[in-house]
Amino acid sequence: MEFLFSTFIVLLIVIDPLGNAPIFMALTPNVTAAYRRQMAIRGVALATAILLVFLLIGNTLPKTLGIGISAFRIAGGILLFLLAIDKVFARQSGLRSTTVREQQEAELKQDVSVFPLAFPLIAGPGALTTVLLMTSPRPETRIFIGMLVALLLVLGLALLSLLFAHRLMRLLGETGANVITRLLGLMLAALATQYVLDGVRAAFFV
Repeated sequence: MEFLFSTFIVLLIVIDPLGNAPIFMALTPNVTAAYRRQMAIRGVALATAILLVFLLIGNTLPKTLGIGISAFRIAGGILLFLLAIDKVFARQSGLRSTTVREQQEAELKQDVSVFPLAFPLIAGPGALTTVLLMTSPRPETRIFIGMLVALLLVLGLALLSLLFAHRLMRLLGETGANVITRLLGLMLAALATQYVLDGVRAAFFV
């Protein structure tokens, strides 16, 4: 139960369902409520498929590429720390944002569910790295099930935040959303530091 809760919190911080709400509204400014709902459902479904693949891969991918677990933890920790800094300062992260040209393309095309909604907003590099870190080394069955449940719960919250994005932004406002994002960023920074320390300890002191 403790593992399920901690995994849920970590994924909630990284995927940041609340932070995706204003971005989703900006991507779908002049569309019907039905179309916005369709994009939200499709985007979360695609992101779920991507993250489930990485969850099933586990530590197979790093091993195939010849990457040690300690090196992967250090690199993943640094990546998550950079994401945390952007959250603390409430600025758009390069890990989850798009270039100006990509943004213009997304605004012009009708379907934003694949890009940039599913990737990189929901199943971005930070989320994918977190899933791989948590499955390295490969966990036992009950832990794997706990991770799966936590992931599905967070993705469910991501879907709800997109479906009710307009109401959320009206309720919290930009300032309220930024305060929550900063608090989550601080927690993520501490978690990322722990990943790096674990990686260094495993590489040099074990």
